[in-house]
Amino acid sequence: MAISLRAISSLALVVPIVSAAVVAQVWTPYDPQMLDLRMRLVPPGGAHLLGTDEFGRDVLSRLMAGAAASLTIALMTVIIALILGGAIGLVAGYFRGWTDRLIMTLNDTLLAFPGILLALALLVVIGSGPTGIVVALGIAYAPSVARVVRASVMSLRGSAFVEASRLMGNGAPYSILRHILPNCIAPLTVLATSMFGWALLSESALSFLGLGAPPPAPTWGNMLAGARTYLAQAPLLGILPGLCISVSLLGINLLGDSLRDRLDPRMRNIAG
Repeated sequence: MAISLRAISSLALVVPIVSAAVVAQVWTPYDPQMLDLRMRLVPPGGAHLLGTDEFGRDVLSRLMAGAAASLTIALMTVIIALILGGAIGLVAGYFRGWTDRLIMTLNDTLLAFPGILLALALLVVIGSGPTGIVVALGIAYAPSVARVVRASVMSLRGSAFVEASRLMGNGAPYSILRHILPNCIAPLTVLATSMFGWALLSESALSFLGLGAPPPAPTWGNMLAGARTYLAQAPLLGILPGLCISVSLLGINLLGDSLRDRLDPRMRNIAG
């Protein structure tokens, strides 16, 4: 099956950023937290390829370390949302009745709040920091996962293979895990890709507000926050982390669209 131009474009955007994040775990050109006030606001070039920030820290090293931090937080957020929302959607869709009504009433109540506002409210209780952001955003995005999983389960529950499993004496947990959950993987994969972009943008916004990793630990969001005062002197301090966020979101969205085209037969027919 030929690889679409959209998939190639997404990989061209995402792979360099993910590679930089992986490399940053073991190597960066300089210590991203090392202060050197003698070298503050050095323009790009020479020993510092992308220049230095207001504290003399190497911008390239901080972008690489920030990629590792921001992408890790987004990934952990998606995992928590999938686990929580998936479990809720499986139970609600399979058992239906009052169980479904009660769960989905609570779920729809949470969906009424924008994810970022719900995460802010949860951070008041949980506390700020990377762990707090992961838990808060994971809970905030779980209702969207629950909705998608519930819809898939309800369409599969009456299928012949699920009924056959029930007639053979298999219990609900077996039917859910063996027959229903594997058939929810395709829509969950597409949703997870889109959610990764939401989580990355939300993490950057919360870090920009000072609720993420505390300085001097770099994330793209707190790099943007720190650059506000120096935009006139060194505009690249704000442009570069903003560009990293934008390119990552574009690449992730293109990847989600290409996965949707591959995994959804109706979209595949349209694209073909």
